[in-house]
Amino acid sequence: VQLQASGGGLVQPGGSLRLSCKVSRYALDYFAIGWFRQVPEKERESVSCITRHSSTHYADFVKGRFTISRDDAKNTVDLQMNSLKPNDTAVYYCAAAPGCNSPGSYWGRGTQVTVSS
Repeated sequence: VQLQASGGGLVQPGGSLRLSCKVSRYALDYFAIGWFRQVPEKERESVSCITRHSSTHYADFVKGRFTISRDDAKNTVDLQMNSLKPNDTAVYYCAAAPGCNSPGSYWGRGTQVTVSS
């Protein structure tokens, strides 16, 4: 199972970024794919998740701002992030898990998102 996150960067408050997780075909077929984030000295937290059947889940703090989607032709799971806030600053990771309520089983390398003016 392989996952690789990309798309992070520096953006001003109120701006947008789109993260992409390149996922192996096996992972896309058999696992839910989630996005998590972590800031130094805090626990990693779940941001959003999409199941094999394209059911989506969001943390309350991103509802209405972030959208998760999957593209089976490209083997990617994307996270569109709008109306970004400084406290969205974190390293974002994608992970494969048996379900959206399960801890991640396989992890990709993170991508840094910095929201700052």
